[in-house]
Amino acid sequence: MSLPHAILTALLEKPSSGLELTRRFDKSIGYFWSAAHQQIYRELGRLEEKGLIRALPAAQSARGQKKEYEVLPAGRAALTEWVTLAEDPRPVRDPLLLRVRAAGVVGAAGLTTELRRHLSLHQQQLTEYETIEKRDFPTPPRTEEDRLRHLVLRGGIELETFWISWLKEALTQLA
Repeated sequence: MSLPHAILTALLEKPSSGLELTRRFDKSIGYFWSAAHQQIYRELGRLEEKGLIRALPAAQSARGQKKEYEVLPAGRAALTEWVTLAEDPRPVRDPLLLRVRAAGVVGAAGLTTELRRHLSLHQQQLTEYETIEKRDFPTPPRTEEDRLRHLVLRGGIELETFWISWLKEALTQLA
């Protein structure tokens, strides 16, 4: 249910073509809500059928020209309603946690290699988030929109910090 809302959010931030939208997903929303490019294109079609978005009229008619989409009032209303809905937290579903649990049954041989790999990946992601924070939020955000965007980024930073701490503890326990 959240992919359509992620797309509506991105289009409200900036009307975009499907290609531009997939690139923006790769650089921002995709950090916390990923979707394959084909999923995004399929969802654009569904949102347009439901009357939540529309393709903007092309400046000039040309075959193969990319469509640029914008959110219609019904789409904004649907997103506004969704923002206020109650939703319980989802349980963590991470294969690494299951691997650690399974290692308790079959043995931890080779597990430290995977834990170190994950540690490196989380450290890289943390570095990327911190770089984005320094670039995009050098001073405290002033607008509500910027404060909320920064809050999402801070959530990502805190999650990466958690994983790094947990992985270091796991590696210490296995040493």
